[in-house]
Amino acid sequence: MYGDQEARASWSASAFEGKSQELDLSLGDSFTYGSFFNHTNAYSPSTDSTCIDLSPNSRPFSKLVNPHEMAHLSIPSSGSSQLPYPRPTSGYSASPPKARDTLELPPRSLRVLPGQNRPRSVATSHSSQADSEGTPHHPVQFTPLPTPPHSRPPSVVRRTDSPVPEPTLLLTPPQPTSSLAPPRSSQTPSSSPTTKQHSKLSSPSSKTSLVPSEGEDLDAFHVRSTYAQLDATGVRGDGYEEGVERTRARLRASRASELRPEAALSCPSERLRDLLPEELNLLSSLDRYGFFTITSHDRLVRLPSAPLRKCLSTVTAGSKTAPSHAVSVSSLPPPSSPLKEAERIAKWGRMMEVRSRDRGGNVESWAVKPFKAHKLRRRVYKGIPDRWRTAAWEMLMTTYSKSGHEEAAKLGECYQGDLEKPSGYDIQIDLDVPRTISGHILFRTRYGLGQRSLFHVLHSFSLRCGQCGYVQGMGPIAATLLCYFAPERVYAALTRLHDAYSMHTVFSPGFPGLLETIYVQERMMELKMPAVYAAFREHMISTTSYATKWYITLFANSVPFQTQLRLWDAFLFDGQDVFVAVAIAIVWAYRDHITSSSANFETVLSLLSSFFVPEDEDSLLSWIEQLLSDKKLRAQISRWRQDWNQLVSSGKDGGALL
Repeated sequence: MYGDQEARASWSASAFEGKSQELDLSLGDSFTYGSFFNHTNAYSPSTDSTCIDLSPNSRPFSKLVNPHEMAHLSIPSSGSSQLPYPRPTSGYSASPPKARDTLELPPRSLRVLPGQNRPRSVATSHSSQADSEGTPHHPVQFTPLPTPPHSRPPSVVRRTDSPVPEPTLLLTPPQPTSSLAPPRSSQTPSSSPTTKQHSKLSSPSSKTSLVPSEGEDLDAFHVRSTYAQLDATGVRGDGYEEGVERTRARLRASRASELRPEAALSCPSERLRDLLPEELNLLSSLDRYGFFTITSHDRLVRLPSAPLRKCLSTVTAGSKTAPSHAVSVSSLPPPSSPLKEAERIAKWGRMMEVRSRDRGGNVESWAVKPFKAHKLRRRVYKGIPDRWRTAAWEMLMTTYSKSGHEEAAKLGECYQGDLEKPSGYDIQIDLDVPRTISGHILFRTRYGLGQRSLFHVLHSFSLRCGQCGYVQGMGPIAATLLCYFAPERVYAALTRLHDAYSMHTVFSPGFPGLLETIYVQERMMELKMPAVYAAFREHMISTTSYATKWYITLFANSVPFQTQLRLWDAFLFDGQDVFVAVAIAIVWAYRDHITSSSANFETVLSLLSSFFVPEDEDSLLSWIEQLLSDKKLRAQISRWRQDWNQLVSSGKDGGALL
């Protein structure tokens, strides 16, 4: 299942009793996540590359330890390839994950415009650590639009007693901290999520090694401890290199297998050197959001704008001679700067105001000025300027969930505390992390800062709700949020989506919220597009066969990243009905293809399972806004949701869907 297929072994947690010396994971005598994140010590340039300043007295950092190599191995005489791993039974351990529906989510990559500035220092892009100060920005954009003086993201902790030279562009963000002290700020957010940041190590204050919890699966512990150690060391070439696999297969007892992971560890000098020519070439191939030019999407089709110029209304079948296939697109077009972006940035600057500041005077949260509130909806659907997106998303989630900055801070503390606890989903999360948005520079390097942050967020969130646990669709959502928020803020955002935006019902076993949304979609198709609904019934195409991926990932793997961001703008403002409207918009745009006489099961299902490239994003968002502005239709949507709940209560929901 997980590890080397040629060397299967069995062991029990009792093998570790009384062997604390063998389990010393080279993080000092006392390593805990809490102590790690609550201290900041800058790298010392004079420190030897084999040492890390984890305490006042530096000590060599030995090679990463695989717990399997320290346990007594015995090959079962039966020759069985199954490992009798003990299941987690500790008080902190989550229930073992049950069999759940999973989705194979394709990686994302987009084309780019070349960067111009020559950055210094090595790289892992952290798209926007701008948290509550709302520093919206453009990921990896080297020529930002002119703006008034702006603030640094609060997550970049600066210490006046340990200054570090600041390069032109530094793509290695700091390790997450449980207490963030933002530096000085102004009322205009920064211009790019790829913010100038510095890595700082913390020094543990306790004196216990990271050891498996009672009853914790040893493979799961190996995963968790590996990410913990690499948080302290970092990895070489973060953002540029592919990295070295450490958790999916056990290392063989050979010197070569030990040297390769050791060589992939980072060192302080790497953060201070100039970028190499090949690294600069790589940066120049990124688009404004940090994606590479390589396209890996299948079935790219154009979403036409002509049908979207007509409002949703009851229509009959289209021409029977219409083609059953949509227009294909050879590659994703590079994302471009929206028209009037500079003007819209200025308008958002005049519309937003500081809601709260910390004791140091740094901005914690933003709000809309009362006399500008009537303009918010229209400006959201026109597209939030990227440099305002972090502040706007935080404000929209706060408003929709009726929570404040204090609640978000408490959720951040929960996130840090849960990092210490084992999760029964750690192995599956580790398997999913490297294939989530792998086309983005932040998530390129195996065990780089982006992948580690994604693992930590999903690990902690899997412990948040015992009923939901972890499902594969959470990965793309968390990865998108990591492009704009620090990990603890992403955890808080996921919690708000779970609680206030009804994602709990979408992620729960059986996906009850997903089925409810699909029921609403089918009722709307039956009401407004009866011929399309009849075609689905005739070809025996269930809505779950193509729409499940749409709703469970919030369209994260169905449209270009720039389009996805605009859909999320509307979603965070209007709630879950937005994605019903998006689904209806797609079916509406392809209604003639679906009702064509040459259409069949394969052509329709292939069409609706494609990756949609809108011909005009503004037309799509305007159509969605118009649909959701219809108060009668919104009321009808609410009644359909109630009807579905009644069908579920009476046990008649089995035959209610296509």
